[in-house]
Amino acid sequence: MIDRLERMTKRYNEINTHLMDPKILQDITKMTELSKEQKSLEPVVSLYAEYKQVLETISDLKEMLLEDDKEIVEMAQMELDEVKPKIPEIEDKLKILLIPKDPNDEKNVIVEIRGAAGGSEANIFAGDLFRMYTKFAEIKKWEIEVSNSEESSAGGFSQIEFTVSGDSVYSFLKYESGAHRVQRVPQTESQGRVHTSTATVLVLPEVEDVEVELNMSDVRIDTYRSSGAGGQSVNTTDSAVRVTHVPTSLIVTCQDGKSQHSNKATALRILKARLYDKILQDRLDKEGLERRSKIGSGDRSEKIRTYNYPQNRVTDHRVGLSLQQLDRIMEGKLEPVIEVLIAEEVKRKLEGK
Repeated sequence: MIDRLERMTKRYNEINTHLMDPKILQDITKMTELSKEQKSLEPVVSLYAEYKQVLETISDLKEMLLEDDKEIVEMAQMELDEVKPKIPEIEDKLKILLIPKDPNDEKNVIVEIRGAAGGSEANIFAGDLFRMYTKFAEIKKWEIEVSNSEESSAGGFSQIEFTVSGDSVYSFLKYESGAHRVQRVPQTESQGRVHTSTATVLVLPEVEDVEVELNMSDVRIDTYRSSGAGGQSVNTTDSAVRVTHVPTSLIVTCQDGKSQHSNKATALRILKARLYDKILQDRLDKEGLERRSKIGSGDRSEKIRTYNYPQNRVTDHRVGLSLQQLDRIMEGKLEPVIEVLIAEEVKRKLEGK
């Protein structure tokens, strides 16, 4: 572990030197790349420096124990008893920081929410989830851009796709992929009976051009007129775009942009993210790994969470977490759930699972 920490510290110092080079400062791409790497190394390097400082302090105190002055020896022993417990604490933190990170954690995400089982109530719930993520994004100071939405006549959405941009978005939202179940009395239920409906969420990391090769000869692009709820035209030009990747039959639709050009660019960006996700899934299948073994599995069919309105309770089935805070969570206060999911993922990685 120490050798690895020393290498990381050396690399951190090298980056600092590079970032003072005038040639690097003129290369925006290279400077951005180095700055990101520096930011990822900083917590580890800083904690390792603290670790070395504590070891040095302990060494000095042990030398003071050899002094003839009784008061100095007593003082040194008191300080030593206070400082020594810090070593295992820092070592545990360093082990966690040294766990290989998901390479997608720093990326923006593309989210798709669909109403599933439950008809109109499922679509209304899909709208509620979209609002919940919008509120969470506001708290995290992220930006949301809707690329495609199909409103339901009863409210909510049969489907909505949007991009979330900001700091380390995927590291938080990757746990949201899966089936979300709601238990509540629908507005249309005259007998007051609790119904169960579901909506599915898919979270994909946004990818760079270098991460996935998209041959435009494999892509078919169709344009048509944008439409709103009920099929009414909301645009008098053919600005909506449907992109089809012929080899995989993946289809992306985008109609919420201001122009055909912006819709096409957004649709291609989403297509690249879906292709990247497909590549990752195929790789895991070949390696004999199951996505469901991960907390953030991305398996749309997996029931991950239940929202029980009568009991004001949210239950995350992956970690057995139940909180009587549904009202707060639906207002975007997702941290209590996500923090437990992050802790569980760290625990699994430490155990080698």
